[in-house]
Amino acid sequence: MANLPKNLQDLQEEIEGHARSYGLDFFPVIFELLDYRGLNQVAAFGGFPTRYPHWRFGMEYEYLQKSYSYGLSKIYEMVINNDPCYAYLLECNQIVDQKLVMAHVYAHCDFFKNNLSFSKTNRKMMDVMANHGTRIRRYMDAHGVEVVENFVDVCLSLENLIDPHSPFIVRDRPKDRNQAEEPRPQVRRMKSKSYMNDFVNPPEFIEAHKKKLEEEARRKKRFPEAPQRDVLKFLIDHSPIENWQRDVLSIVREESYYYAPQAQTKIMNEGWATYWHSKLMTEKVLTDAEVIDYADHHSGTLGGRSGRLNPYKLGVELFRNIEERWNKGRFGKEYDDCEDLVERARWDRKTALGREKIFEVRRHCTDVTFIDNYLTEDFCREHKLFIYDFNPKTGMYQISDRDFKKVKQRLLFQLTNFGQPFIFVVDGNFRNKGELHLQHRYEGVELKHDYARDTLRNIQKIWGRPVNLDTTVDEKARRITFDGEDFEEKDVSDKVA
Repeated sequence: MANLPKNLQDLQEEIEGHARSYGLDFFPVIFELLDYRGLNQVAAFGGFPTRYPHWRFGMEYEYLQKSYSYGLSKIYEMVINNDPCYAYLLECNQIVDQKLVMAHVYAHCDFFKNNLSFSKTNRKMMDVMANHGTRIRRYMDAHGVEVVENFVDVCLSLENLIDPHSPFIVRDRPKDRNQAEEPRPQVRRMKSKSYMNDFVNPPEFIEAHKKKLEEEARRKKRFPEAPQRDVLKFLIDHSPIENWQRDVLSIVREESYYYAPQAQTKIMNEGWATYWHSKLMTEKVLTDAEVIDYADHHSGTLGGRSGRLNPYKLGVELFRNIEERWNKGRFGKEYDDCEDLVERARWDRKTALGREKIFEVRRHCTDVTFIDNYLTEDFCREHKLFIYDFNPKTGMYQISDRDFKKVKQRLLFQLTNFGQPFIFVVDGNFRNKGELHLQHRYEGVELKHDYARDTLRNIQKIWGRPVNLDTTVDEKARRITFDGEDFEEKDVSDKVA
């Protein structure tokens, strides 16, 4: 129960019991009660108060403090994927808010434990983050705060260059000793009598020629053998940096993989938590006197977010839609083939499979598959989803399309790879000069030029040799090269790397 007062401890026990009665399954939850400064501090560190020091966290803290002071935003809760889960409550919240937050937290914890995207995450990350902080502070003592912090800056600018699916990829097993290996290059020997062999085929010549053939074979072999999406791992394994720098880069990569499932499931996770806090509050927890306050807070959570997509709103409404459809049998070929709008509107086969279905969805989906599989044209029309773009003629953002397929495509595109570009390492010895060759997988949207250049500059600081990036600009293949001092950009449409 940590430092909770008796009334909140009793509330926690009550809400935990209700949550389990609905079938939610979670790790033990430890609640901490903090004032707004303490909660903002924890939030600035990404939920881990023992994290390594860096100016970025201080900047985030200042932003949160000012937002709270001017009434622009307020953090009501924060929960950490760990075993046990840690959750933070704001001590100045009203009791109805504390109830809502606890119910919300237990649903998040259920999602962390049971969604497959989180199945490979480190469940002891609170301890790991503390260890990371200790190691980076040690490097700061040894090499200087500014030197280490500047290198951390470089690493953090590359933290999205990972492959979030790699923890689930089963690698090929090492070759068995009895398995035939790739034949090694053989040196051709001139025919001779045995007693003349050392004169006709001198051993030192044979050995030198053998090494030459092996070197040529090594150069012909691609490095890496296939394009590698985990750019950070490639840099860790092959860049000529000092050991402490390699460790810092490994720390940033490990933390990136920890946070990746949260970015992959933002809509689902918040929708699931909102669904269950709503059900727990309205059916089990609220008193009559608390209904108005709860409704006010709940409506604020699901209200507009300055033109941005609200993951709480979209997530909870889609979960409710799935539950209703599976309760009424509005799925399958018979329903999909029905073209009578009146019949579809009153369709109810009383299948009562809704609760089972949303638990199944909670377990197996990410935001991409959640939207792709369950966002329907009826849902899109009912909730008035549309595309809006900037109109240069009016100088305003305006609705540009309501077509269901285009709305769904735009939403999926924003969610795929967190909306970040796909970057692969294709050659670690480009042009046989030790240069790094990267490839941007073009999917209709060009790279942001300034971001691309800054990223290349920081990769070059780690690689130490020129870095090349192939991308597409105005539907033409372009190569951007940074050698450590200058950028060069040229058309490579007719060239093969």
